[in-house]
Amino acid sequence: MRFLKLFIFSILITACKAEIKVENQTSLEDLKAETNRVLDQWHKAAAEANFDNYFSLMTSDGVFIGTDASENWKNEAFRAFSKPYFDKGKAWSFTAIDRNIYIDNDKTTAWFDEILETQMKLCRGSGVLKLENNQWKIAHYVLSITIPNEKVSEIVKIKAPLDSLYAKTLQSNNKMNGF
Repeated sequence: MRFLKLFIFSILITACKAEIKVENQTSLEDLKAETNRVLDQWHKAAAEANFDNYFSLMTSDGVFIGTDASENWKNEAFRAFSKPYFDKGKAWSFTAIDRNIYIDNDKTTAWFDEILETQMKLCRGSGVLKLENNQWKIAHYVLSITIPNEKVSEIVKIKAPLDSLYAKTLQSNNKMNGF
């Protein structure tokens, strides 16, 4: 009897493992297409000022890092910052013109980089998506303004005074926070 119970238990465990493997057999191409669709929907929701759709595509602990050095928002803070723009019916409009997507071996995390057409001209977006309850969600997004290498010196001159002030603030805060 003990052998029979052990045998049945072994079959059940094996069947469960097989089921998990079957679910995880989605091709990389399909996963990339799905993450691509989520990113496109996210950008579309912003362009259409659809606050609920936009934030439904982010994880509850998601982070958005903007182009200003001070812009490092956790989800709730980013919602508060963004709400007035969405309420006016005009948030921002980003259109991906190039994108690279990578998927981890477990097929539960994806990371990407993209070139965007925006009101700031070309920008780069990069970030991480996580699979939550069988849905891809944006967990981390970084927006950067692209600068042609031959123009970096000019841009550094423009931003140097403000960057110096902000760096001092960060250094002072980091000393107080034990960083």
